[in-house]
Amino acid sequence: MKIVAIKNKLLSGVISLLFCACLNVYSSNALAVELLNSSYDIGRELFLGLNPEFEKQWNERNPQDKLTIKQSHAGSSKQALAILHGLRADVVTYNQVTDIQILHDRGNLIPAHWQQRLPNNSSPYYSTMAFLVRKGNPRHIQTWEDLVRNDVKLIFPNPKTSGNGRYTYLAAWGAFQQKNPHDPAKVRQLMQHFLQNVEVFDTGGRGATTSFIERGIGDVLISFESEVNNIRKQYGEDHYQVIVPPVNILAEFPVTWVDKNVQKNGTEAVAKAYLNYLYSPAAQQIIASFNYRVIDQNVMKAQQSRFPVTKLFRLEEQFGSWPQVMKTHFNTGGTLDQLVKEGRK
Repeated sequence: MKIVAIKNKLLSGVISLLFCACLNVYSSNALAVELLNSSYDIGRELFLGLNPEFEKQWNERNPQDKLTIKQSHAGSSKQALAILHGLRADVVTYNQVTDIQILHDRGNLIPAHWQQRLPNNSSPYYSTMAFLVRKGNPRHIQTWEDLVRNDVKLIFPNPKTSGNGRYTYLAAWGAFQQKNPHDPAKVRQLMQHFLQNVEVFDTGGRGATTSFIERGIGDVLISFESEVNNIRKQYGEDHYQVIVPPVNILAEFPVTWVDKNVQKNGTEAVAKAYLNYLYSPAAQQIIASFNYRVIDQNVMKAQQSRFPVTKLFRLEEQFGSWPQVMKTHFNTGGTLDQLVKEGRK
């Protein structure tokens, strides 16, 4: 009987220890909340500026949680493919609608109406394209037409892998088209020269920056207005100039939570709160400080000296829908491939 009692006592002790261990693991997990933001290549600094304020707000309102926001960055198209292949990002903050839409079309990870769930078609901020040139603007660059001259060498990301690159290509095409509205052959010829002048097609915006700044390649880096201003500030305002051409494209930056992933991760509430935070006056001020144009008109008015006047056109006005654009210009064998091939002859 003593042996049985000892065994029962030992078994009871083991069960108690296991229960305490499980409780500690549960408590530890309950206190740690992680949110993964899958974003475009050059969004690192912006979200490093935004995340601490939201983490602070969330942790103050939810003292039982300890929120940490993690980031994943690459060309937005590559990021979207990573999610389709299993990356369990909770939210996506991209620079092109199609890279979010693919999460519905090919993965059924988000609903078809995802753009209606947040204000302004789910885009809390926007930008346009700008040129970064070296000190003194030695090539006298001012307009898109200046970029087709034989003495000008360009750097911008590959439109096949980067939303940044696609916006650059379409901004140039749209500007040429507005200048030559009844001469499509002329527009095509200008685009061929434009693409011939590209020295390097990096996969994303940050790679293009490295080619231009650190490797010293090219006369003009074309990227989002926000990016070229941040580069100039980082690498020396006396060494570079920013040119915003007078005709330009509206580049929206859509966001959404990834429904299937937040359900699996148990992060739906914090994911929604995080994206809504991007529309708050405090967040809009931070976003504008990184040289993005924002939808809060009070913030834009206060920050108007940052943003030169430019005539923005919407993609839909000149090219149709994004699916049409992708099929016509960027799919294999599309207009981009044709122009590059023609330029090599």
